[in-house]
Amino acid sequence: MMTEVRVPTLGESVTEATVATWFKKPGDAVAQDEMLCELETDKVTVEVPAPAAGTLSEIVANEGDTVGVDALLAQISAGGEAAAPAPAAKAAPAAAPASGGASMDIMVPTLGESVTEATVSTWFKKVGEAFAADEMLCELETDKVSVEVPAPAAGVMTELLAQEGDTVEAGGKLAIMSTDASAAPSAAPAAAAAPAAASAGKDVEDAPSAKKLMAENNLSGVAGTGKDGRVMKEDVLKAMAAPAPAAATPRAPVAADQAAREERVKMTRLRQTIARRLKDSQNTAAMLTTYNEVDMTEVMALRNEYKDLFLKKHGVKLGFMSFFTKACVHALKEVPEVNAEIDGTDVVYKNYVNMGIAAGTPTGLVVPVLNDTDQMSFAEIEKAIAEKGAKARDGKLSMAEMQGGTFTISNGGVYGSLMSSPILNPPQSGILGMHKIQDRPMAINGEVVIRPMMYLALSYDHRIVDGKGAVTFLVRVKEALEDPRRLLMDL
Repeated sequence: MMTEVRVPTLGESVTEATVATWFKKPGDAVAQDEMLCELETDKVTVEVPAPAAGTLSEIVANEGDTVGVDALLAQISAGGEAAAPAPAAKAAPAAAPASGGASMDIMVPTLGESVTEATVSTWFKKVGEAFAADEMLCELETDKVSVEVPAPAAGVMTELLAQEGDTVEAGGKLAIMSTDASAAPSAAPAAAAAPAAASAGKDVEDAPSAKKLMAENNLSGVAGTGKDGRVMKEDVLKAMAAPAPAAATPRAPVAADQAAREERVKMTRLRQTIARRLKDSQNTAAMLTTYNEVDMTEVMALRNEYKDLFLKKHGVKLGFMSFFTKACVHALKEVPEVNAEIDGTDVVYKNYVNMGIAAGTPTGLVVPVLNDTDQMSFAEIEKAIAEKGAKARDGKLSMAEMQGGTFTISNGGVYGSLMSSPILNPPQSGILGMHKIQDRPMAINGEVVIRPMMYLALSYDHRIVDGKGAVTFLVRVKEALEDPRRLLMDL
C-alpha cells in the first residue's frame, strides 16, 4: 500500500511554495509524524510530517522545485512493501552498534529570564572521551553570566553538534552522547568527519531561494532560523529590510609592519552587552553628575575599633561597603526619586532598596544585587557582599542575582581612582561612585590638618531627579559617614 505525501494548506492567500530541504531520501524508514521536508513560502516556513509510518519510496518534488497546494511531494510505502529497502537498513548496524546502548542528547539548559541564546565558550570533552554523570562537559557564555553544562549521565561523547564560538538557543542540542563506554573507539572517527561534512554541505543546507536572493543582493553572513541554522528566504528578506547599522568610527591607517603585530579578538557576549547597555544609558537618560567629598576619619576609627570583635562574632570582615550601603539607604529614604525609575510617562517609586554592588571580574563588569538592604544589618550586608563577590569572580552568578536593582554603588577606589563620573545602570536613576581615600590638608576650625578624604560622585537621571535632590542625597551620605552615629538614630 502506498501513501501519498502532499503539500499541506499554506495559509490564507498563499498558493505555492518552494521545496527547501528534504530530511529523508528514498529508501529511508520514516515514523508517523516525523518531519520529511521543509517548504518555504514568501511568508513562513512549513514542515511536512509523514502521514504514516513506512519507507520513503519516491521523491516527486526535489529541492528548489515550486509546488502548489495539495501537489504530490513523495510516496511512502507501508506494510509488506516497507521491507524492500531492508538491505540498506541491514548495512547500517555495522556503524550503529558503535554508539553502544542508548544514545542521549545533551541539551542547552535554561539560561534565565529573558535570555534566549548563548555562545559555546569551551568544550571540556572531545569526541570519544568518556565522562561521569554530572561531570562538566562545556561552558556556555550568555550576555550576563557563564553557564556550565553537566553530563546528564555517565557515558562517552559521540558527536559535537555545536562547536566553540557557535551560538545556541535555550533548549537546543549541544551534543550526542552514548551511555555505553564501548562507543569510545569508534565514535571518534565518525565525529572527525562531521565538521568537514558540515562545512562542505553548508551551501547545500541553505534554502535554494535564500541562496538565490543572497547572490542577487550580494549578501553574506545572514543568520539562519531554519532547521540546523539553515538560512531561509525570510531570513534574507529580514536582513535586507533591517536598517543599516550606525557607521562606526573608522580605524586610522595602520602600517603593514605594525598590523602584523596586532591581535584581533572577538568581543565576548558579556562585553558586547556592557557596551550596548552603557551606550543606551547615555542615549536614553538625561545624565548629570554632582560631586562632594567626605572625611573618612570617623568611619575608619570606628572600623579599626570594632573590626576584630566584628570578625569574631559574625565571621566576616568589617569593610567600608557596609557603611556606604547603610548611608545610601539612609539618604534614599529622604530623596526617594533617586531610588525610582521611569516607566513610559509614569515614575515608579520603590518602597524598598535593592542595592547593586558593581564588581569587576576578569570577563567584565557585573552588578550583583543585594535585595532589601534597607532591612539588613551591617553583618548581613558584609556577608552578602562577600558571597556575591566570590560568585562574580568565578562566573557563578545567576540571572536572578543580577536583576531587580534600584540603586548602584561603584567603588573605583579599589583600583586607585581619585575621581570619575559613573554611568547609570538602566533603568535605575542613580549610581554612587566611591573613590580612593587620600590624605589631604583640610581647614578644620581655622587650622590646617591632614584628613583621609574621599571624593563622592552621584550620577543621576535629571528627568526625574532635580539638582536639589541630588545634592541633598550626597550631603546626607556625607553626614552619615562623617558621623556614623546618625545611622543609629536615623538622623
